[in-house]
Amino acid sequence: MTGHIVIVGYGMAGARLATELHARNGDRKVTVLGAEPHRAYNRIMLSTLLAGKVDEPDVELAEVAGQGTDVRTGAPVTAIDRAARTVRTPDGDLDYDHLVLATGSRAVVPPLAGLDPADLPPRVAVFRTLADCRRILATARSARTALVLGGGLLGLEAARGLAARGLAVTVVHPHPHLMERQLDPTAGAVLAGTLAGLGVATRLGVPATGLATDPDGVRLDLADGTALHADLLVLSCGVRPDTDLAAAAGLAVDRGVLVDDRLRTADEAISAIGDCARPPGQGPTGLVAPAWAQARVVARLLTSEDPAARYRPRPVVTRLKAAGIDLAAMGDPAGGPGEELTFSDPTRGTYARIRIHHDRLTGAILLGDNPAVGTVVQLFDRGAPVPTDRRALLLGRSIGNAPATPAASPALMPDAATVCQCNDVDKGTLVRCWRAGARTVDEVVAATRAGTGCGGCRQAVGGIVDWLSGVDSVGTTR
Repeated sequence: MTGHIVIVGYGMAGARLATELHARNGDRKVTVLGAEPHRAYNRIMLSTLLAGKVDEPDVELAEVAGQGTDVRTGAPVTAIDRAARTVRTPDGDLDYDHLVLATGSRAVVPPLAGLDPADLPPRVAVFRTLADCRRILATARSARTALVLGGGLLGLEAARGLAARGLAVTVVHPHPHLMERQLDPTAGAVLAGTLAGLGVATRLGVPATGLATDPDGVRLDLADGTALHADLLVLSCGVRPDTDLAAAAGLAVDRGVLVDDRLRTADEAISAIGDCARPPGQGPTGLVAPAWAQARVVARLLTSEDPAARYRPRPVVTRLKAAGIDLAAMGDPAGGPGEELTFSDPTRGTYARIRIHHDRLTGAILLGDNPAVGTVVQLFDRGAPVPTDRRALLLGRSIGNAPATPAASPALMPDAATVCQCNDVDKGTLVRCWRAGARTVDEVVAATRAGTGCGGCRQAVGGIVDWLSGVDSVGTTR
């Protein structure tokens, strides 16, 4: 389309949409309005920043400002006038021909006695944004102990990051086991043991009831009558889609801004993507891969590159991104029909559970070092038939003469196999990039975006690049 596209939100979804639009030719103006005062950053890497493994410049996303796109940071949108097709900003009203909401989600602050969500005490912080990360680090530099309230994915990443800085960390979780949405009780117990070996203790099945702070520390009161003391408290109690702007404009909202498979709201001039959106068949995920896939669909539609483009939710694979912990979970941990195989070795921090129905993988939990994890993710993501020998998938090693994985070498991996889940990059795309002239991992990553999301696939990308280098050195590259 021609005209003015306004993107509200300069997080990972909004920044990706701006980049996708910039990559496509056309006579259009794009304005991105971000409430945060700094450029877009990779939120997935905040736990790595918290651990001190990277610096702030390392988490920044590629900037599109000055490339035909007007990016305005520190510019929150306070209202939408759908009739006039304008948005209200601190600098005045801004006209749009098409509006895309990418407002993301907000951290949930639990209703605890002594806690004011609008005015957190100095030694208390949520963990969601770069500003939150800076707040945590400011206290952590002089702290020796920390509490993390919430044993979900983000809470454990925060806990591991603080422990990597040398703090004694305790995770307090109201449910009987960690990551209850993704793990079964046995996996949760094995994970708790792994965390204990990394300096992270856990208090499970006990809700927090209140807190008190003073200049010297924080006291967290628990429902069993006990109290925990620390220098720092991090709240990681989930997130909630930020739909206030959409709801105030009269758009339908139900655990997200309701959109169709084109990511359009009931107002044809307004789309929504990322954490704030709720497409058909998908609830809020908080994951980057769906947001980036949605940005790609909206860019194709708005530029008329593919008027038939539609967003189709893909199976969600959860990876815990914390040093010293290898965890992949997919499907419903509660179980279901079909075969189920499990293996547990708590001493080594290893647990595997796979569920198969009609020769298709319907769920899996893989914790610890398991060479079959890549194959299991591929089978789940593509809905492909599982091998006859299920034990190879469960244990990640050869059983008799059966290979541990059907793609143990890149040469055996089909071109359609997805290597980067976040950016939906398959092996064939990496090979074509190589043939087009990219010769290093950094060059391949820059050209395909593989490895720029959670970073979990970068080793696999490196393996494919090394394989291509070896094949090319003997002159057998097709």
